[in-house]
Amino acid sequence: MELMSRSAMKIPAGEETEAGSCLRPGGGSPEPQLWNQGSQGRGDSLAVTVGGRVFVVDKALLTDHCEYFQALYQSGMRECLQTELHLRGLGAAGFVAMLGVLRGERPALGANELVEAIEVAAFLQVRALTGHLVDLIDSDNCLLMCHTAFGYGVRELAHRAALFIRDMRSELREELWSLPAELVEYIDSLAPCNYMAVCSHAPSPELLQDIQRTVCYLDEDSRDWRVLTHLPKESSTTQAGLAVLDNKLYIVGGVHDVSKKVMDCGFCYSPVTDTWSTVPSPKQPRYNFTLIGHEGCLYAVGGEYNRKAISSVEKFKVSHGAWSFASQLPCPAASVASAKARSRIFVCLWKAKGATDIHEYVPQEDRWLLVTTLVRKQSYGLCMVAHRDNLYVMRNGPCDDFLMCVMDQYNLTSGQWSAVKGQYGNSKGSLLTATVRGDSVFTLNRTVTTEYAIEDSRWRTKRDMKGFGRIGSIYTFLLRIPKDAAQLKESSRADSPGQHYGLVVRDPSSSARCLNDR
Repeated sequence: MELMSRSAMKIPAGEETEAGSCLRPGGGSPEPQLWNQGSQGRGDSLAVTVGGRVFVVDKALLTDHCEYFQALYQSGMRECLQTELHLRGLGAAGFVAMLGVLRGERPALGANELVEAIEVAAFLQVRALTGHLVDLIDSDNCLLMCHTAFGYGVRELAHRAALFIRDMRSELREELWSLPAELVEYIDSLAPCNYMAVCSHAPSPELLQDIQRTVCYLDEDSRDWRVLTHLPKESSTTQAGLAVLDNKLYIVGGVHDVSKKVMDCGFCYSPVTDTWSTVPSPKQPRYNFTLIGHEGCLYAVGGEYNRKAISSVEKFKVSHGAWSFASQLPCPAASVASAKARSRIFVCLWKAKGATDIHEYVPQEDRWLLVTTLVRKQSYGLCMVAHRDNLYVMRNGPCDDFLMCVMDQYNLTSGQWSAVKGQYGNSKGSLLTATVRGDSVFTLNRTVTTEYAIEDSRWRTKRDMKGFGRIGSIYTFLLRIPKDAAQLKESSRADSPGQHYGLVVRDPSSSARCLNDR
C-alpha cells in the first residue's frame, strides 16, 4: 500500500500550518461551481469558496461545529462582516465530507477524499468530522489515515489508527515499510488488544477454588490462556452485565444465588493500575441484562427482575458517577444480543415466528429506531457482532439444532441482508461468544479457541488454540494490557492461587509508562 506524499496532497508550500492566512474575503475562482447547502434558519448564509467551488452554507452551522470559524467570528476582525470567504489550500471533496457529517450523514470516503477530509479536520478543527474518520478506520486505509493524521496533527485520529495497526500488526507487517521509522516505533510502543474471558461466578466463601474466579487473557504466542487478575470475592458474574469502556472492565448487577437476589454494587477493573474499584448499581434492580459501553457512558439494557423480563434502560455517565433512566426498549427483553458498528449501538429483539428485529439506539436523541427485521423459520438471533459497516447475526441452526450456528449479514450502507456460507458449531468454537478484533473474529468453548478471518461471504478458519477450560457461562471481550503488566503476570504464574485473591492493588508507576487506549 503506497501512502501519498505531502506534495501529492496539493498543499501549497508554506501554508500547511498557517490556517489564519488561508482565509481572505472574496477571492473567487474562475467559473466557480455553486453548491447551495441551504440555511438552517439560525443565522446568515455564507458563501465559502473551496477548491474552485462555492458553497452557500448557514454561518451558524460552521460556528457551531468548527473551532476555526468560532474563533474567526469572535475575533472582531473585518472578516466577521464578510458574506463571502475563500479558503485556500483545502480540497473541495474534504469540505463536502465535512458538510455531510455536520448534516448527520455518514459519507463513505475514498483515499483522496480521506486525505482532504483529514486536512479539513485539522485546519478547521471539526470534532464531528474527526469522529467520523475514526469510525472509518479499517485495514484498507489505516496506514494512510495514521500517516496523514500524524502529518497534520490530528492526534486523536492518528492515535486510533495507530492502535488499529498495532492490533493487526502481523497482517500488515509487509506494508509498514511505507511509514516513517519513528511512526512505526510509536505503533510498536502501544499495547495491543487482548482477547479476554471470564466465567460466571456468584459471591463465594474463601473455600471456593480461587483459580475459577479469574479474568484471563489469551497469550497468542503460546496459544494458551493466562490469568490477568482475580475477581473480587464480593462480586458476581452470574447473569451480570459486562462491558469495556475506556479500556476498563465493568461488571454490573449479577445475582447472589438461585434466589435471584441482585447484587448491591458493581465493580470496575483497570489493567493500567491492576486495581478493582466499586461502582453503584442501576436504580432498577436487574439481572440477565446487557451492558454496553459507549462514549463515556454505560447503558444497562433490559434484563429481568423478579423473574420477569423488563424494558427499562439506564445510563451511567462515568464522569458523574450516577445512573439515570433512558428511553425504554420497544418491548421487554432479557439477555439482549448487541453490537457496536462505527460508533452506532444495535440490539436484537426476538419476535414470534422466527423474526428478529434489529433496533438502533441513538444516544443524542435518546430513542430507539427499528432498522430491519430478519425472518428465518424456527430460528432467532442469539448473538451479534459488527465488522466495518456489517452486522453479523448468529442464530440456531435448522430443525432446532442448537449445536450448530448459521449466520446472516446485514450491510448498514446498502440495507441488504445476505446469508454467510457454512455452519459454525461447537467443533470449532461457539459463536455465542464471538468477539471482533481488526479483520478477525475470536470464538471459544471449553475445548478450543478459534480465530476466523472475516471475508466477503464467509468466515475462514485461521488457527485453533487452547480452549477455555472453565465451568459456567463465558463472557468474552477485548482489553489492552500494559506490556509490563503482562510480563509481571507471566513471571508470577507460579505464585500460589490465593496470592492475588480479592481486591488487587499494586504499584501503578511502572504501568503508567505504557501507552494505552483511552
